[in-house]
Amino acid sequence: MAEIPFRAVKVPGSSANLGPGFDALGMALGIYLECSFRPAPSLVIRPSGRDAELISPGPDNLIWQTALKVASDTGGVLHPIELEIRNDIPIGKGLGSSAAALTAGVVIANELLGIGWNRTKILDEAARIEGHPDNVAACVLGSIVTSAIDSDGLARAVRLPLHPHYRIAVVVPDFLLPTVEARRVLPDSYSREDAIFNVQRSALLIAALSTGAVDAFPAALEDRLHQPYRSALVPGLSEATSLRAPGLLGCCLSGAGPSILVFFEEGHDEVCELVREAFARHGHRSEIVCRALNCHGYELSAQ
Repeated sequence: MAEIPFRAVKVPGSSANLGPGFDALGMALGIYLECSFRPAPSLVIRPSGRDAELISPGPDNLIWQTALKVASDTGGVLHPIELEIRNDIPIGKGLGSSAAALTAGVVIANELLGIGWNRTKILDEAARIEGHPDNVAACVLGSIVTSAIDSDGLARAVRLPLHPHYRIAVVVPDFLLPTVEARRVLPDSYSREDAIFNVQRSALLIAALSTGAVDAFPAALEDRLHQPYRSALVPGLSEATSLRAPGLLGCCLSGAGPSILVFFEEGHDEVCELVREAFARHGHRSEIVCRALNCHGYELSAQ
């Protein structure tokens, strides 16, 4: 009997918040989680790549558990699979590793169970499981996304392009910041003044990223809802968000951190070193792991 061929899904990492767009804005990054899968007599999971030691090879693997949840929610039966994981997304660094795994799990279940969901429904299911839509919307749609959960509990997202004269990079330091800890330091409520401050800058940021309005920066990346509270957890963040240099549009925390997302004008890649220097002044090494935007979201292919 001929061997069943693998199918593969390639899911981008992501950066959420983008400064003022707390839990509303996201961006798909050119770093990836790649999963090859096919039915098998028993469950086999083989992780490889970056931080592979942090990816479970057992039945508690997040990708597999997500696929099982989709099967349970839809009344399907998911039989064991062979799953080869090749990861390029730093784990625990604010780059959407869990959202990529969740998205991969939903896509794998959709394929193996023959559910027939389109991207909109895959996004909705992934957002429901994740609890918020910003990272998974970037995984599914690519580019920059604005997203929300509507009054009926459905995920709504709109994709928009980054202006061609802008570039992005992600600087990743050598320490972890668990999301639960980064969430713990946030207040339970905010003043009206701070809420208005962020609404204004979120609107300004979306317009500036789309149109290339350079003079909107760095004000468009200012934030009062999460970064000031997390600065003590990310040595170098305050210095990075205060940086001013030719060609540098501004910096912000990537998701809950500790990675920092850098926006700059084409031809000014050197500004990323200023962020590395900010980390170095606090005794931390760092690296640039991404200099590209993903424009299409996840990709599904046969092997």
